[in-house]
Amino acid sequence: MSILKPSLMDFTQKELTALVKPAFRAKQIYGWMYHHYADNYEAMKNIPQSLKTELEEKYCVNPLKIARKEESSDGTIKYLLELQDGKTMEAVWIKMKEEQVDCNGEITQEAKYTICVSTQVGCKVGCTFCLTAKGGFTRDLSAGEIVAQVVTLKKDNNHKHNRMINIVYMGMGEPLDNLTNLTKAIEIFQEDEGLCISGKRQTVSTSGLSNKIDQLGKLDLGVHIAISLHAVDDDLRTELIPMNKAHNINSIIEAVKRFPIDTRKRVMFEYLVIKNKNDDLGSAKKLVKLLTGIKAKVNLIYFNPYPGTPYDRPSRGDMIAFQEYLVQHGLLCTIRDSKGIDISAACGQLKEKTKQDEEIK
Repeated sequence: MSILKPSLMDFTQKELTALVKPAFRAKQIYGWMYHHYADNYEAMKNIPQSLKTELEEKYCVNPLKIARKEESSDGTIKYLLELQDGKTMEAVWIKMKEEQVDCNGEITQEAKYTICVSTQVGCKVGCTFCLTAKGGFTRDLSAGEIVAQVVTLKKDNNHKHNRMINIVYMGMGEPLDNLTNLTKAIEIFQEDEGLCISGKRQTVSTSGLSNKIDQLGKLDLGVHIAISLHAVDDDLRTELIPMNKAHNINSIIEAVKRFPIDTRKRVMFEYLVIKNKNDDLGSAKKLVKLLTGIKAKVNLIYFNPYPGTPYDRPSRGDMIAFQEYLVQHGLLCTIRDSKGIDISAACGQLKEKTKQDEEIK
């Protein structure tokens, strides 16, 4: 395998300033990458050719390219992104709110978007409901490869650098299993001269590495945390998430209680609802008890079926009944609208589809 070039997107502005002299050139390069979405050196018009040649020998700019994408009728776009070594992973562009226009045709509120990014090629966790797990684990993504996903999707959707975007780390991979590169990416996103995406617009979704939750909390980066809980007892959770043997529900709940939370915010608990597994009111009752004492919000998620899965999508009626029970007993609870249901929406599905298409050829 060829040696991969580090990306300029692997560097914080301070690191790039130490690398590139004079210092103002580093600021210019940062602007080209994050304000103009330059993905090669030739696009950087006011950078001396000698400096561009010097950098190009050691570093690439954007370390990935779009290999394939699918667009849903609801505006969701699923991307298969190819890395320098030919490996692929996924990112998703999600429209959260439509643009608002007044009677004069003036825009009163811009459309709001979230980007779902990956942190690994594959995943070690092995959740039985997840298609990504079937492909095993290949490698961690570098900080630059995480950052480049947001830059690439913003560029592809003509989304200006200063327009707000939310980031959720819940694509392929377990974010906290790649903690060093994750935290560096979070810091790069926050750079004032870059994309300037504050911690409050970044959410780390974890399947529950309780010791790493503590480590992330101690860094106090201002990010939100979301817990992929999915079950209310250890037996079922271990079936769904084998890692639960090492990081059981109690250890996760205790780690969450130690995590620094903005007093105005809540801890998000993701609960993937699977028909005849965890969609009954008995489970809802246990969930209320489990989250007692935590300023929590529960996000109920329809299981998104894919070919070969043993699990089924719950009925709308059972989802609403589950939600109503939680709300009646004091928990803030939402049902996540399924996005991209008409495309390869489940995590890892576009990658798997592309693999199957290539095998057919």
